[in-house]
Amino acid sequence: MNFVEELERVLPADLPNRARVVEKAGQHLTLIVAANEHLNLTRITSPGDAAIKHVLDSVLPWRLFAGAKKVVDAGSGPGFPGVPLSLVLPEVRFVLAESVQKKARFLDSAIEEMGLENVIVLPQRAEDVLRALKADTVTARAVAPISRAVGLFAPAVKAGARALFYKGPDAETEIAEAAIEIKKHRMYLRVVERYDLPDGLGTRTVVEMTRYGRLEDRNDSSRSD
Repeated sequence: MNFVEELERVLPADLPNRARVVEKAGQHLTLIVAANEHLNLTRITSPGDAAIKHVLDSVLPWRLFAGAKKVVDAGSGPGFPGVPLSLVLPEVRFVLAESVQKKARFLDSAIEEMGLENVIVLPQRAEDVLRALKADTVTARAVAPISRAVGLFAPAVKAGARALFYKGPDAETEIAEAAIEIKKHRMYLRVVERYDLPDGLGTRTVVEMTRYGRLEDRNDSSRSD
């Protein structure tokens, strides 16, 4: 499968470290396909769909992560969005939290084979990882509905930290439905980026969650609660 050709086709020309992303992300997808026969890592394996839905989707909001020091990818699965983002931003430390042991072992092996020095894998639940270490950014792509995600990740979002959730086109509806949980945990949620994937493969919305309490948040008419 020629993942490199598809990555060359879809990745933005101005993506930082683009050549390295194409090479290493192609290697990552190849490793996933090889392991997928017995691990069931993903249903998306065709070169075009994998390049867009796995890699492009992960890296398009890279600017939101550019100022981070340590990012925890909660429930990383086969490594998305953490691995592609780590290729774009080699100066940022990434922790891939994956509680399914066979997936964590795959990630460990893939990270070693790809030579990614800014990535570690922890075979634990994200909530346990976040209690044990400090991170300024938490992210998740295959995340629970926002009404549940708020409770799961609020304890990790201290003052100055944030969570970035990759959601579909109905993120505002999810935020509205989570109003009680948002207020209970004193969180502030807002949509910070939205983009359409090529080839008609859907719309992505990135939702930021921070701790509510700043004066400017109290006066912000876009507050979720």
